[in-house]
Order: sequence, then C-alpha cells, then structure tokens
Amino acid sequence: MELSVIIVSFNVRDFLRQCLLSVESAADNIDCEIFVVDNNSEDASVEMIRNEFPDIRIITNRVNAGFSAANNQAIRMSSGRFVLLLNPDTIVGRDTFKGCIDFMKNHADAGAIGIRMINGEGRFLPESKRAFPSLPTAFFKSFGISFLFPKSKFLNRYYLPQFDPNETSLTEVIAGAFMFIRREALNKSGLLDENFFMYGEDIDLSYRLMKTGFNNYYFPDIQIVHFKGKSTSRDTYKDILHFYKAMRVYIRKRAAEGKYSSILILVIPGVFFREGLALLNRFLRLTFSR
Repeated sequence: MELSVIIVSFNVRDFLRQCLLSVESAADNIDCEIFVVDNNSEDASVEMIRNEFPDIRIITNRVNAGFSAANNQAIRMSSGRFVLLLNPDTIVGRDTFKGCIDFMKNHADAGAIGIRMINGEGRFLPESKRAFPSLPTAFFKSFGISFLFPKSKFLNRYYLPQFDPNETSLTEVIAGAFMFIRREALNKSGLLDENFFMYGEDIDLSYRLMKTGFNNYYFPDIQIVHFKGKSTSRDTYKDILHFYKAMRVYIRKRAAEGKYSSILILVIPGVFFREGLALLNRFLRLTFSR
C-alpha cells in the first residue's frame, strides 16, 4: 500500500463530504486506503459515508476520543508506506497526493511534509509553516508580543517570517490539518501523544519526528483549502480550555526532557494569562450578543 489517508471527524458532515470527494479524486490511480474515524458525531456523518462513500473504511467511536487517540486508532490499522493525517474541513487538489509522494521519493531525508494552506477566501494561512515554541517564542506568543511585530524574525519566530511562503524550505512544525508522514519516520517517533486531546499534538509529533534524524519540509507547490475553524472552532469554553491545556502539556513535556526547566515559570503564567483573556472575551461576546 502506497498511501493511507486518515480523517478524524466530529459533527462536520457537509465539510466532510466535500473533503472526501476531493480525496477520492486525488487518490485516483494511487494504491491508497482511506479511513474516517468518527468521534461520536450527531449529524448523521456515519450514515452519509456509508451511503455515499462505500469504499471508505469507517471507525465509529461511541465517545469523542480526541484527535490524537482517534488518529492512532486508524494508524494502527493502516498499512501505507506514507500516512496522511487530514482535517475534514479541507479540500485537496487532484494532484495533491501524487505531488507529495513524488516529493518524498526525491527527498529521502524527509520525515514529514506540510503544504501551503489557504482559507476559504483564498488568504494564506501562516500556520502552514511554523517554528517550535522555544522559550522566547512561547513567551512572546503567550503575551501577544509576536502579534504586535508580525515581521520580526525574533519576536515572531513562531511563524518563520524570514521564509518565503512560496518557496520550499525546511520547517519545524507540520500542521495537523495536513500532515504527510513517512511510515519509517513514524515508526521511529511513535504515534501521537494521547495526552493531547485536541491541539498541540502536531507540534509534539513534529518535534519527535525531527528527533529521529529526519527533516520536516514546507512544500508550497501543493496547495489545499482549509476552512479553518470548522472542525475545531476554538469558540466554546471547552475548546478554549483544551487549547491552552495543550500548550501547558507541551511545555511541561519539553521541560521534563531538560528544556525550558530553569525559567519555565515565565512561560506558564503567560499561557494562563492568554487563557483568561480568551475566556473573558468569549464571556463578553456572549453577554453583549444577548
């Protein structure tokens, strides 16, 4: 098997339908298996898949197992030489899979690749290429300093502004919305860490993939549409809590490896500060909308 495509879905039936139509087109003439892991959706997503996409392998969970755990379920069942983790709120091009496979075959050092993502309005999404949240990077992002200086290589290093978004380059973090991984690298790094329920697992896996000796690449020749926020809106109290908990899990995990440990106290308060602002903003928006 050349490629295993894995999509974790939760209550996004109509976006999932669009995604699967594009995936089936991109998989034409490729030895490919497609998995959808449904995390207990209540919008008839499973019925839609069974009726309209009978060749797709469905894993149905009775509870929302989270993004990491659900992906791991399908990864363990899959057999592709390459594994693609794909969000259901995306649309891929007809040549997307072939282009990624060719890139991997021509770059033996590539453990994973990310691609150029645009939103529904055609705007480039900066998370297409990101740096690991090192201590200064996490500090500047947590306290909003990077937002004030978007073109600074130092203050906004998280989004790697020094790299042209139209040129292929080495990168650090591969976005979980489209994570094309070499099986050999994944076998060495291990599966997604299930301590991350949602958010942060892509940063952690990208870090562990690079620790195996492989490189992560940003490959903008391939472009997809990502309707950002449809599969994970970060617009509910629960989503906000999951997001900032993931940030703390990642920082503490790296601290346990000897990173950040000496001045960890400077970062964690920033995360709590941002979390408090996000929760307050959510409360005020709900209050005034009424």
